[in-house]
Amino acid sequence: MFDTAIAGSLPKPEWLAETQKLWPQWKAEGAALQQAKLDATLLWIKAQEDAGLSIIGDGEMSRQHFVHGFLEQVEGIDFDHKVEMGIRADRYKAMVPQVVSALKLRGRVHDKEARFLRAHTDRKIKFTLPGPMTIVDTVADRFYGDRVKLAMAFAELLNQEALALQADGVDIIQFDEPAFNVYMDEVNTWGIAALERAAQGLTCTTAVHICYGYGIQANIDWKRSLGEEWRQYEKILPALARSSIQQVSLECVHSHVPPQLMALLKGKDVMVGVIDVASDQVETPEEVADTIGLALQYVPREHLIACTNCGLAPMNRELALKKLKALARGAELARQRQAAG
Repeated sequence: MFDTAIAGSLPKPEWLAETQKLWPQWKAEGAALQQAKLDATLLWIKAQEDAGLSIIGDGEMSRQHFVHGFLEQVEGIDFDHKVEMGIRADRYKAMVPQVVSALKLRGRVHDKEARFLRAHTDRKIKFTLPGPMTIVDTVADRFYGDRVKLAMAFAELLNQEALALQADGVDIIQFDEPAFNVYMDEVNTWGIAALERAAQGLTCTTAVHICYGYGIQANIDWKRSLGEEWRQYEKILPALARSSIQQVSLECVHSHVPPQLMALLKGKDVMVGVIDVASDQVETPEEVADTIGLALQYVPREHLIACTNCGLAPMNRELALKKLKALARGAELARQRQAAG
């Protein structure tokens, strides 16, 4: 019962990049940087295993940002002339690259880190990619002139890389779509279609992560504006339940999401966020087990995966380590409670 996993990102060590930043600057260049990225990946593989997680990720150590890490290998993207743009419906400003011509992959994007991850753990591995809608919301389009066309163009490229990641031995490919909680109408009209295009032909497990954002101040402030009940999931989960995507990652602990909304995902595996990424308070195993117990009222135990609410990239490294241990220990306590009846 209860696999355990991270949503995706983990904090970069201070010798690799700036700490506690969403777009950190690297501390090295060239071959030294490439080696440092793999060294940091190995560090976090071991940390996840030591904590007791059953699904291991690379922590996105090789990516400056979860979206930009993919875009760096795409022709038609201009990183030299970034522009400031409001993203997630102007929730916060970011310097983003521009789409200036037809999109095409230069080659493989994440082969080195995926193969490195596969070679250094015997446990199930998950690899994350940004979803098409979220990419569209994190670039400035100067070429396609249509969000749907741009999303489908990105979906084709994502699909090429996802199929190759599957061949690298990845067990679970997850597409990160925080934009799904912002543009709910568009999710139903074209967002899920673009997501399914990105996952087309995959025989490994497919997943989508939909959260309320990293634990940065702009997201914390936005959450405070959403009222006593956050019902965004209610508008998109029924369509996701009908989709071909097999797993859905949701924010749960310390959120105002009505837990009964998880029942809308009948038949899917649900990655339930039991670790708060926006708080420095470390959850106790009892608290994690209690959150799992709440979710079990709406998700069959064979379909429940205990996860973090979102990525841990902007978090203090030692705090993240403690939260990983709490995740694993809480899941073990939940198993004990279930076994005891």
